Amino acid sequence: MSDIIHLLPDSIANQIAAGEVIQRPASVVKELVENAVDAGATRIQVNIKDAGRTLIQVIDNGKGMSEMDARMAFERHATSKIATADDLFALHTMGFRGEALASIAAVSHVELRTRLRGAELGTRLFMAGSVLEKIETDACAEGSIFSVKNLFFNVPARRKFLKSNETEFRHIINEFERIVLVNSHIDLSLYHNDTEIFNLPASGLRQRMTNVYGKALNAKLLSLDAQSSMVAISGFTGTPDSVKKRGTLQYFFVNGRFMKHSYFHKAVMYAYDQLIPVGDTPNYFIYFTLDPASIDVNIHPAKTEIKFENERPIWQILVAAIREALAKSNAIPTIDFDTRDAIDIPVYNPSAETKSVYTPQVQVNTDYNPFKESSYQKEEFDWAKLYRSFEEDKASALIEAKAEQDRAPRQEALFSESAGICCQYKGRYIVTAIKSGLALIDQHRAHIRVLYDQYALNIRQRKGASQQLLFPEIVTFTAAEAAMAPSILDELRYIGFDLNNLGNNAYSISGIPAGMKNLNPPDLIKDAVNYAIETGTKAHEKMMEAIALSLARAAAIQPDKKLSVEEMEHLIASLFSSSSSTYTPDGKRILSILSDEELNKRFD
Repeated sequence: MSDIIHLLPDSIANQIAAGEVIQRPASVVKELVENAVDAGATRIQVNIKDAGRTLIQVIDNGKGMSEMDARMAFERHATSKIATADDLFALHTMGFRGEALASIAAVSHVELRTRLRGAELGTRLFMAGSVLEKIETDACAEGSIFSVKNLFFNVPARRKFLKSNETEFRHIINEFERIVLVNSHIDLSLYHNDTEIFNLPASGLRQRMTNVYGKALNAKLLSLDAQSSMVAISGFTGTPDSVKKRGTLQYFFVNGRFMKHSYFHKAVMYAYDQLIPVGDTPNYFIYFTLDPASIDVNIHPAKTEIKFENERPIWQILVAAIREALAKSNAIPTIDFDTRDAIDIPVYNPSAETKSVYTPQVQVNTDYNPFKESSYQKEEFDWAKLYRSFEEDKASALIEAKAEQDRAPRQEALFSESAGICCQYKGRYIVTAIKSGLALIDQHRAHIRVLYDQYALNIRQRKGASQQLLFPEIVTFTAAEAAMAPSILDELRYIGFDLNNLGNNAYSISGIPAGMKNLNPPDLIKDAVNYAIETGTKAHEKMMEAIALSLARAAAIQPDKKLSVEEMEHLIASLFSSSSSTYTPDGKRILSILSDEELNKRFD
């Protein structure tokens, strides 16, 4: 029987490795920029074409590479950072496994131009599908220029399943932001199709955050600072009044590396307990610095999940640091004592003259007898008087019951003539009579259904009515939001928003959908954009549904709003004329019916 186990060719092995390391264009950006940071660059420029499908280029002024290093860099497991196994547990740099460049070269066309600092000439090489096609001397600048073209050209299945350009570019922005937030000392810029997205000069950390997310963020951040022998925690957390249900900025970094950590996220939420509404989350940018030997960063191919040796103590330190920041900002209520009503507590003074001390005496009347008739005995209780009062109350109750019985037929007739009569219960539910019994309606969900149908119809027919604002408002997007915004602008306009691009990720709002009162238009639009980001919608119909639902949720009446009878009747009529009166578009129950049969059983 012939042997069946054999070694894979390097080209196939590299493609398999690429499947773990290079998942999309954003993965290439991450690996190349992190390598540039490790090379000691002080200026890094990233150029993207067609969301990375056509070109991903990273230019840095780092230390560069020799011809031999340039060639070796594309070999699997080639690295300059590890000499022994112990080095794995003492890493402070980003890329170290030596698989990234080999994986990138396996699924793209790569051109590298690089020159060592102080060298007269550099090196230029071309690779395609792990094959070195050409290497030559080059008169390039000091540093490195990596150009990755035609990503996944030889893996059509991977290229086919890439998302839309808006979605893929948003992932690139997310990776870029994670890097700039831990390297504020480096000039970093990003261009997409020759349009400048970021131009971030070297600065302090807080200034870097302001440059990335806008000036408004600065006033909503509280500084964190906790030092211990186990870990140092620094960074910023959001004020309680800046929390949102979606679109919050939440970042953990450990030793300069971005990480995801659900356990520490729960610690943050625990620190905000009772301070923010349920379902809302705060912004936070939290940096952990600790001994690399106490963490394991190699438990996930993307190195975003990290295992900590002392998670529980760090959890407690993190909670304490956030609560201290909240307390300093007066976000946590404190007890304020009024000293005007304070009680004077005497202070013991042994030198002062003391009064004589004696045992308290109890006075007892030895002649008292509770069973002896005397002046202490109460008068005899008048039971006849009590009986007469009882009979009078009984007669009064019978009279009232007879009057109620006389009124009942007239009340029953009223309900039968007007089955639409309704009332509000606890500011949340509407109770109304129907032919088969009683209907209980969740007013918030009912309004969501009505508004959703209205907005969806406006988008389909492209004729949403717009109400012009007296003073236009401005909505400013983050770079990630701005990447998604163009794909939903038409839907927003069809609903009734009048938007104009002002440049620099900002839009003016001159009109809003008619009937949308007492709401914040910029927040509504940002919520719609972030909802589209979260749901990852691509098809036009799905995008329309996502936007209509997001706006309906924001504009719907709240559960605690008191409604007049006319408002309740109008809402009920609109609900029963909608496409579905039983469930919201996302499947939540609106209506519950208590039938006449069920009611009768309750009184059997």
